[in-house]
Amino acid sequence: MRSDLAIAPAAGRDLDAIHRIERDSFSVPWRRLFFENELAAERRFNLVAKRSGVIVGYLFAMWIFDEMHVNKIAVAECERRQGIADELMAECFAFARANEIRTISLEVRKSNLGAQAFYRHLDFESSYIRPRYYPDGEAAVVMTRVV
Repeated sequence: MRSDLAIAPAAGRDLDAIHRIERDSFSVPWRRLFFENELAAERRFNLVAKRSGVIVGYLFAMWIFDEMHVNKIAVAECERRQGIADELMAECFAFARANEIRTISLEVRKSNLGAQAFYRHLDFESSYIRPRYYPDGEAAVVMTRVV
């Protein structure tokens, strides 16, 4: 990990920065309340990445038994392609191994070939297509990885 990057559990005080990145990153962003609810829910693994105390990325995931699902991951546009998402996912993988989680899954827009390539780089494989998954009707590619 870069020495100027810190990964920490997400907290309520981080929600404004998380939501700003969310709105800038997704055409149909989660509402701030969704993130707030995730912070309060059980079996959640929620992280922020900070550079010089400023939040530059986040990851929100949940798990049950031996399965984990990455609900959200995003990095501020000016910080992309610098390994921050790799670091967030590495923490996710370490948590999964430590908690005997066997598989991790996520959805990505069918049109988002860049994100699909990123996840393949992390050894995720396309499992199936979920039709009309997104509010605009676009399909999702469900990708999974064995930990």
